[in-house]
This record gives sequence, structure tokens and C-alpha cells, in this order.
Amino acid sequence: MKKKLILAAAGMFSIFALAACTGGSQDIATMKGGTITVDDFYNQTKSSQQSQQTVQQMIIFKVFDQKYGKDVSDKEVQAKFDETKKNIEAQGGNFADQLKQAGLTEKSYKEQIKQSLAYQAGIKAHIKITDADLKAAWETFHPEVEAEIIQVATEDEAKEIKKQLDDGGDFAKIAKEKSTDEATKKDGGKVKFDSQTETISEPVKTAAFKLKDGEVSEPIQATDATGYQSTFTIVKMIKNKEKGNDMTPYKKELKEIAETAKQNDQEFTQKVTSEVLTEANVKIKDDAFKDVLAGLVETKDSAKSSDSSKKEKESSSKEKESKSSDSEKSKDSSSKTEESSK
Repeated sequence: MKKKLILAAAGMFSIFALAACTGGSQDIATMKGGTITVDDFYNQTKSSQQSQQTVQQMIIFKVFDQKYGKDVSDKEVQAKFDETKKNIEAQGGNFADQLKQAGLTEKSYKEQIKQSLAYQAGIKAHIKITDADLKAAWETFHPEVEAEIIQVATEDEAKEIKKQLDDGGDFAKIAKEKSTDEATKKDGGKVKFDSQTETISEPVKTAAFKLKDGEVSEPIQATDATGYQSTFTIVKMIKNKEKGNDMTPYKKELKEIAETAKQNDQEFTQKVTSEVLTEANVKIKDDAFKDVLAGLVETKDSAKSSDSSKKEKESSSKEKESKSSDSEKSKDSSSKTEESSK
């Protein structure tokens, strides 16, 4: 579903591309007494929130592609393309149909992938990892463990399975028979994961890392991204590993974690995006989209306002210093007068 939504959202790009190519002259529909043209459609939809967001994204991706597209290889684009196609088809969807519904071809979709990867490359180019970043990553880091899992849909079923295991049941056999986790059940629930693995839910990872080798957990409840559907997982720890006190052996992993944290930091990515857009000197020619980069690009007016505010603060600060100085002089003068009168 997630992949389908990504493709569907991409369809808006074709609307603006069509309007640009045809100049608004192409008819969308004709009827007795009138027509609906691309220009009509554009004027009707250009002020919508979705259109505004789409144009903003088109500008950002275009700018980043021009500057950082050279850092994206065809191999990376193809890998991302194949991954999306595989995921959609694994969920029973038809990749070709979804491309068509989104108004895309394989070529145009790969172009969008390239732009998206160029944006990521641009953000990454601005990342500088500090010792503080590595220490922050170390706080939540746990090395890779080997385990077996059984995932089921209800708590009652999970409790029944836990009882069977406590009575000597074979974990791998039960996993093959009853687990709903398609990725692990065929192999008896075997899985490897660390603190950054995204295919294992946070509650399951947190509980698993506390287990000793050979220990089996109680049923662990986890809720999916929608917040409505829960699963219950039982973990058997095969090989756990304490991280110890020295983070040197894990410096590579910690750097990757810190980089990911930066890439997911909205304040950081917005700052980088703003810098790159400002440098590109983007000019909005259509008044319908005049505010589409508000807050992202520093205009002359905002720069003047910022400079004016800065000067006001400096002036206020100098005024306070002057008053403070006059006050000190007054006190000093008063003190001397008192001494003189004595």
C-alpha cells in the first residue's frame, strides 16, 4: 500500500508537464456547447494544497538534481526501481498498471527516483559527524543478535504457544506451523537483527536485547504503522552480545546511525534545503505559486527584515550599555560627593 501511494502521488507531475508542453491548448473533454482544456484544468487545480506541495517538491528535486545528480549512479537508480517493483508485486500489485495509473513510464519513474536520490545525496553532503553525534548513537546501539521468532495475530494464541514452549515444545517446528511472519517462518523463525533493523518492531527489539542465550520471552505486543493492528511475538534468543564500554569496534555502524539521524532530522534537512535553494536563486514566475517556497528561501525582504532586526538588537544593546555606563558614572560621582562632604 505504501508503495502504491508513492506512485499515485507522482501522478501530479504529469499534469504540470502536460500543461507546459501544450501551452494549455489541448482539449481534455468536449461536449455540446463547450470544451474543457488543460488550461482550464490547470487554473482549477493550481491553488490546491496538493498542487502547491507538488510544485514545491518539483522545484526542490530539480535544484538538487542539477547540483548533486552527478553523485547518483545508474546502478543505484536501477536498484531502487527494482526494489519498488519487487515490493509492489510481493503485495499482489501489478507494477506496470500502477505506473500507468500514476501517469508514468519506466523511464519517467527512473528520472523521479534519480531526483529523489540526488536530494538524499545533497543532504548527506552537508552532514559532518561529531564525537557528540557518535556518543548519542552509542546510547541506543545494540550489536547484531541471532534469534528465533514466532509471530501471531492474537494474545490468546501467543499465550497458548508460550505454554507449549514451556512444556518442551520445539520452537522451530511451531514457528513453521503457526508463525504469521512470512519472512522467517520457513526457516523456523531464524532471524538476525540489531538496534537499527527496521523489519523488527521496536518493542520486540527492546525485549529481545534483554534476553540471555537460550531464554524465551513472554508474548510481546507491537502495533503496526496504522496504530490499529497488533501482533504478538515470542522471541527465543540464540546468541546475544553485550556492546561493552568501548565503542571503537562499532565506529562504522555508529557513523551510519548518526548519519541516518541527521537525514531524519527535519530541522537539519530544512536548513540544508533552504541553503541550496537560496544558492540556486529560484524565481517564481506564476503568482499562484508565489508562496510555495515560503520559509525555505531567504528573500531580499526577509534578509532586510533580518538585518533590520539585528541592527535594532545591536542598537538596543548599545543603548543599555550606555545607560549602564551613565548609571555607573552617576554612582561614582555621588560617592565622591559624599566623601567630600565628610
